[in-house]
Amino acid sequence: MTDDREARSAGRRFEVRFTPAYRRAARIFGITPDRAWVTIDGEALQARFGPWRLRTPLANVTAVEITGPYAFVKTAGPAHLGITDRGLTFASNGDRGVLITFRQPVPGIERTGRLRHPELTVTVADVEGLAALLRERMAG
Repeated sequence: MTDDREARSAGRRFEVRFTPAYRRAARIFGITPDRAWVTIDGEALQARFGPWRLRTPLANVTAVEITGPYAFVKTAGPAHLGITDRGLTFASNGDRGVLITFRQPVPGIERTGRLRHPELTVTVADVEGLAALLRERMAG
């Protein structure tokens, strides 16, 4: 698929870190290591989690925070929607992730784009690296 090739060739790619229990729960929903990642290029942040995708300009990122741990029952399996804040979570482990806040909410969990998310949490392998790169882009 074109999006996957572009993600691999442009910018910096951050793989997600699956723990065994999360990997089993995710597989049912088509979420595998080769279909779950975050990329940062010169202008945009892209995240994929199986069939779910999110893309936004880096200029839309307003805050970055390292968070965790997360409860398995609240985060394992498919993409999760926060009931109270509409935040989106792509979780592949319950340990740590990066919470990314957006100036303008973005579509992600459903294909029509009607439901928009003010933030995204992703559990990449290099939590510190992703957070540092996003902060650098926000400052520069």
